[in-house]
Amino acid sequence: MTEIAIHDPGAERMGFFTDTTVCIGCKACEVACKQWNDLPADGGSFGKRGSYDSTAQLDASTWRHVRFVETVTPIPQVEDDIDLVGWAEANGGHAPELDKWMFMSDVCKHCTNAGCLDACPTGALIRTEFETVILQPDVCNGCGYCIPSCPFGVIDRDPRDGRAAKCTLCYDRLRDGLEPACAKACPTDSIQFGPYEELVDVAKGRVLELHERGVSDAYLYGAGDTGREQLAGGLGAFFLLTQPPERFGLPAQAESPAQENGPEANFVGMVAAIGAAGITIASFLHAYRGR
Repeated sequence: MTEIAIHDPGAERMGFFTDTTVCIGCKACEVACKQWNDLPADGGSFGKRGSYDSTAQLDASTWRHVRFVETVTPIPQVEDDIDLVGWAEANGGHAPELDKWMFMSDVCKHCTNAGCLDACPTGALIRTEFETVILQPDVCNGCGYCIPSCPFGVIDRDPRDGRAAKCTLCYDRLRDGLEPACAKACPTDSIQFGPYEELVDVAKGRVLELHERGVSDAYLYGAGDTGREQLAGGLGAFFLLTQPPERFGLPAQAESPAQENGPEANFVGMVAAIGAAGITIASFLHAYRGR
């Protein structure tokens, strides 16, 4: 983990646990995030080309995005003279579920190994006393190095001033002992906020509960893994999913480029430094002997 820039002996790591099985796609989290952080609306329209998913993706003005995912079950092929009433009774009294919607409220992951923070040359991105990653707009020079360094496509530049922007996990609210606006507004507790280790325990318990209820495909994304299986060293904002992560626009593997290539880059850098030092010494000796 990158060194913490703001120190408070009484602070502990805070994070988000998002349970997609109880998300209803209401977008209350999006609205609360925009209202609290004074972010512009994304527009959107209803009609032939309109969509409920008006935000479309995370960017500089959208720090929470409720992703709409439709799953479709193929209709079973049946004979023309089949007894449909008997077939329905044999299958639980209802027709086959042809499609359904799943929702996931996406957000910055506040990674343990944060690629954006590793790539920032100005120190605009820092890790707080709550071990969250925030961006200081007055320090950002708009270079954009952080954008391709985020494996989750979270951070983006504001087209109005060119500076990067992303979720702060409501750092201003955290300092006053308040929970983030999105978690406060969530009506189903799909978004839960609290001390990180406690959230991981709650999430593991929820997975076990779903398994006992027959939802065998429930699992945690970004928490509870060990060793090289960890995503970006562990995510400060992690999720309970029942589908492969790619269905929600999440990568199956994610690591900070600096962390992933660190040993090789450091070795190459050391070799280059030794070579440069050798050339400098040789040039000095050559000049000295020439005298």
